[in-house]
Amino acid sequence: MLPVSFLCRSEPPAELGTPAHSKPAVEMAMNSILNPDDIKKALDVFKAVDSFDHKRFFEMVGLKVKSADDVKKAFHILDADNSGFIEEEELKCVLKHFAPDGRDLTDKETKAFLQAADKDGDGKIGAEEFAALVRE
Repeated sequence: MLPVSFLCRSEPPAELGTPAHSKPAVEMAMNSILNPDDIKKALDVFKAVDSFDHKRFFEMVGLKVKSADDVKKAFHILDADNSGFIEEEELKCVLKHFAPDGRDLTDKETKAFLQAADKDGDGKIGAEEFAALVRE
């Protein structure tokens, strides 16, 4: 398992492959799926500590109405360690995967997010669980 500092860093891992002077690959990847203005508005709404609501956030950024393929792309972006799952450590910095200036979720928000999505109780979110959560 990778340390949170790696998973939440503002620069993407080298394998995402962007030149040092360009926007972070993660931000560019989310911007290819979602409207950057919608992302900014949603991040502004959830700027306050303990204000995050995954249902409202996914609706505001437009992910809820995206195709299954786009939701799967978003899942892979959020799966920072490429394990095939979004673990608790990755959820903590989920907003940073939408834009580098997104805040970290609190432990309370992270645990609530995980509990809402983790239907099989394995402590992590699989692609199907994420897709179901987005569609709620």
